[in-house]
Amino acid sequence: MSDPIRAVDRALNVLLCFSRDTPELTMTQIAEKVGLNKSTVHRLLATLERKRFLERDPITGLYKLGVRILQMAYLTLETHDLRKLASPYLRRLCKQHGETVNLAILDETDVLFLDVNESPKRVKLAASIGQRLPAFSTASGKAILAYLPVEEVRKILASGMPQHTQYTITSPELFFEDLTQIRQQGFAISTQEYEEGINAISAPILDSGGYPIGSISIAGPSYRLPREKMIEISPTILAGAQEISAEVNLADNPDLHK
Repeated sequence: MSDPIRAVDRALNVLLCFSRDTPELTMTQIAEKVGLNKSTVHRLLATLERKRFLERDPITGLYKLGVRILQMAYLTLETHDLRKLASPYLRRLCKQHGETVNLAILDETDVLFLDVNESPKRVKLAASIGQRLPAFSTASGKAILAYLPVEEVRKILASGMPQHTQYTITSPELFFEDLTQIRQQGFAISTQEYEEGINAISAPILDSGGYPIGSISIAGPSYRLPREKMIEISPTILAGAQEISAEVNLADNPDLHK
């Protein structure tokens, strides 16, 4: 193996050290995982950090995947199966309820909208693909957070729970109570928690192991989507999210078609 190829192989191995279970690592842990001495790993980390594939916390010294990975992931998601598979269900819900329907994923502490089907009505939300909103104060985000491990949720909440409106939940204890209810009923509701006058209902898209890979939501003006209305339409968004989950799991496990 030539030196340039060996360097690429080592850099990729460093990136592959990070996982859902180990999102942050020290240089020593990375060196142990890839089986290289610390001086070599230090050079690799410096290059990856300079190119923004990795980020280093200046206080803890821990490394994590950087913004360049997220940018490349977003480019991939532009043509990702999740968006393609979800598209017909989003259109169906939009036509059925006449409100804006969104597809979102979790991006660190925010939800990132991958697809938006706008309401045909004159008064509607100005949502857009690529828009980011805080996960803790949105229905799309809460539907995902409710199915994450508790420690992952605590990390997200530790970054801050600013009060966007008088209805924003800013207490971690109350927030976890809300997540418990979301898991029990299968869907999340936000009543003006991020923006006054805007309500939304959301359900998670789960992989075969029950991990949330995204969510779909119906959002609109609070006078058209009061809590009673959202409860009334909850079976349709639950059904849509479950159908998308089934589609994703079939795509990821083609043997299930047999």
